[in-house]
Amino acid sequence: MNWWEPVIAIIGGVALIYGVLLILLAVYARRHPETVGMREALRLLPDLLILLRRLAADRTLPRGIRIRLVLLLVYLASPIDLVPDFLPVLGYADDVVIVALVLRSVIRKAGAGPMEKHWPGTPAGLAMIERVAGMSATPSAGPGTDDAGRQ
Repeated sequence: MNWWEPVIAIIGGVALIYGVLLILLAVYARRHPETVGMREALRLLPDLLILLRRLAADRTLPRGIRIRLVLLLVYLASPIDLVPDFLPVLGYADDVVIVALVLRSVIRKAGAGPMEKHWPGTPAGLAMIERVAGMSATPSAGPGTDDAGRQ
């Protein structure tokens, strides 16, 4: 066995996993057309970054939530993405999906109150962020409950 065979196998495995993630992202974007479009996302970006920073600095939130938010901010600031940003649509879709997943996680743990308290933008922008994060149109059931209000 040559030294380069394991290297090629590792590179091939990483490329395969990357391809599967791209396909899953494309399927998610196609199944959820109600997600925010690029134009709306660009308008919400400054308010969203302020929200994430304020939530990460909020000492009333549990440490685990604040750590998730700091890691999200680092990922968004990093030039390295799961999907390169130069790819049309998918380049920024991975960022939207990751933000939505983290916000959904934060909301499930802390409730919608902190997000509403720290939102710097318009009510329409907050409604769009809540939609992307998977919140229902009904008021939040509070921390420690799922979407149906169960403990």
